[in-house]
Amino acid sequence: MGAVAPVERNARHGTTRVATPFYAVTPFTMLDFPDRIACILWIAGCNMRCGYCHNPQIVLGRGSIDEDRVIEFLTRRKGLLDGVVFSGGEATSWKHLARFAAQVKSMGFAIKLDTNGLRPDVVQCLLDEQLVDRIALDYKAPQSHFHKVTGVTAYSRFSATLDLLCTQGKILFDVRTTVHTDLLDEEAIVAMANDLFQRGYRGVYAIQSAVIDPDRPTLDGLAAQSRPLDMERLRNGSPLQLEFR
Repeated sequence: MGAVAPVERNARHGTTRVATPFYAVTPFTMLDFPDRIACILWIAGCNMRCGYCHNPQIVLGRGSIDEDRVIEFLTRRKGLLDGVVFSGGEATSWKHLARFAAQVKSMGFAIKLDTNGLRPDVVQCLLDEQLVDRIALDYKAPQSHFHKVTGVTAYSRFSATLDLLCTQGKILFDVRTTVHTDLLDEEAIVAMANDLFQRGYRGVYAIQSAVIDPDRPTLDGLAAQSRPLDMERLRNGSPLQLEFR
């Protein structure tokens, strides 16, 4: 899908700025929304700074695709797609997410949200308004490692979102952790698995290795991991079923 330039208009003359929140659109995926044929809407900007992030251009960049272009795209894909994934960056950092999600939902699409959990208020709104059908929550790190991994000191907000999802009982949600072994060790991951279990989560806990290679630059330019994860130690220590990606 082609990009369009943002349009600026002068508010003193009764006009407004056209929002261009979307960095890119992936027109087709059968992997990112279980049991759905979907597209991915990549929303620019993020409220975290994870060093292993392989989407620095989305985190630090600006959107170039406006809402009208996305609606036009989705209108053409009716009958071909049945799901839309809001990803990023961090989709909940866009202040008009709920309004736009309502528009997408009214077109008949199921919605999945990928989120880091720093906006429990937005997640609550999406649940209350029945605007989301599935959520994938990134559990970045335990509280002791949270700032080191994410660059922010907002664990309490993430924790509030996790509690919300574990108690809501309305929609399916998945939890995943990206691991760079220079930032998180097996003890930290087992602690996260135990935390999830204690809060009532009983789903599969996905552990995915940070991808570091010359063709995929990361936000902080991290070097390759110095060692692999001890998967057997994780399996033996986790009360949850683990899925390694």
